Amino acid sequence: MSERDEQNKPNPEQDLNAQNLPGQRGEQGEEIRVQRGMFGANNGGDTTGYGGLVRSVRLPGAASRPYGGWFDEVADELEGALEEQDLLPENAIEKTVVDRGEITFHIAREHLLRVARTLRDDPALRFELCTGVSGVHYPADKGRELHAVYHLRSITHNRLIRLEVSAPDDDPHVPSLVSVYPTNDWHERETYDFFGLIFDGHPALTRIMMPDDWQGFPQRKDYPLGGIAVEYKGAQIPAPDQRRSYS
Repeated sequence: MSERDEQNKPNPEQDLNAQNLPGQRGEQGEEIRVQRGMFGANNGGDTTGYGGLVRSVRLPGAASRPYGGWFDEVADELEGALEEQDLLPENAIEKTVVDRGEITFHIAREHLLRVARTLRDDPALRFELCTGVSGVHYPADKGRELHAVYHLRSITHNRLIRLEVSAPDDDPHVPSLVSVYPTNDWHERETYDFFGLIFDGHPALTRIMMPDDWQGFPQRKDYPLGGIAVEYKGAQIPAPDQRRSYS
């Protein structure tokens, strides 16, 4: 099947007459791409049995007030604290998402350090602990392909929130939070090692898992499979990049 034919196949999440999707997921959230097949491969034979699966890949959209529970209290206190510092909340907080029982503040990367310090120090917020930072790669999310996600916990108020900041592939820089949350030291190094996110201001941003001279970032979704063949009991398993052709 040609690439054009593949693109013209129906998307069951948007075409109510399509019959090859187990259910309608609706139009909620922000669609960043349409995935065909289980793993998005469009090259070579698909032996998974999911070659006809078509689904939209969506990021949760911005929530509207009221968020519910204590979420509104945290949002109000954060916005008020930023205003006291002469920073317009809408300039720092790009959107607020409530999804799966969690609240996430999407922060403009240039204001990440100030927002984190405010969340830690303001008596009404007191998010004293950052349990780490994780990287995410969305190749189809143009202009913000790389995301860093932080989980902050308030021991004082027994609350948990998430911060998320994004950066483009061609400028993968975000501020380091080690000066605010020292426990992020190794977490930022691991995220840099696997995703290539550069944490500006980190005291020693070096690889932590891969060799220093390793080329590329293994957990990006466009990273080649690579690998070496495995031999055992006289048999051999080909390297991953030689088993099947992937896009």
